[in-house]
Amino acid sequence: MAKLTKKQKEANAKLDSSKVYNLNEASALIKEITNVNFDASVDLAIRLGVDPRKANQMVRGVVTLPHGTGKDVKVLALVTPDKEAEATAAGADYVGLDEYLQKIKGGWTDVDVIITMPSVMGKLGPLGRILGPRGLMPNPKTGTVTMDVAKAVKDVKAGKIDFKVDKTGIVHAAIGKTSFDAEKIAENANELIQTIVKLKPTTAKGTYIKSVFMSSTMSPSVAVDVKSV
Repeated sequence: MAKLTKKQKEANAKLDSSKVYNLNEASALIKEITNVNFDASVDLAIRLGVDPRKANQMVRGVVTLPHGTGKDVKVLALVTPDKEAEATAAGADYVGLDEYLQKIKGGWTDVDVIITMPSVMGKLGPLGRILGPRGLMPNPKTGTVTMDVAKAVKDVKAGKIDFKVDKTGIVHAAIGKTSFDAEKIAENANELIQTIVKLKPTTAKGTYIKSVFMSSTMSPSVAVDVKSV
């Protein structure tokens, strides 16, 4: 077993692993127990009482975090020439079509989100093997396939994220940075949790939200009291 560093021991001393914390307490504590030399990401892991293998229990959606993610999201807009100026003005980092399709075919995926138009989706189909595993394939359900390209770009830049329950029944999402005030971390976390609550499948039985854990890059996990949210 690896030996704990001095910083890890200090972090563990501040955390009572037998306790569950309300959202405000967890958000403040996560800032205290993070000891890295960069602005760490704050993440939530929400275990749901659903069976993701059943299509009618798949939980997936989008949420705009009130304080953004703190991350500079790189956006590629795959659009026709008549939409290029609109996408550029909205803040897209890369704008074009065929030249970027060729780059992706060559293995280039140095972006966080791809936004495109319905008429372009046919060209993206053959790239599914590259984009799918990286979570980059545009999807109308997440608002990344749309004719209103400018709004989609602005929403993503402002802190709109999409989430999806994984095969083990857990939703993982980054909801901010440790440089955020604890209040902002809590508000972002609450926005995500409430959105997931609204998406509860009618076929899901028993306890829907089983557990919520908050952590930051390389920090211990903090158990959040489900009743507090």
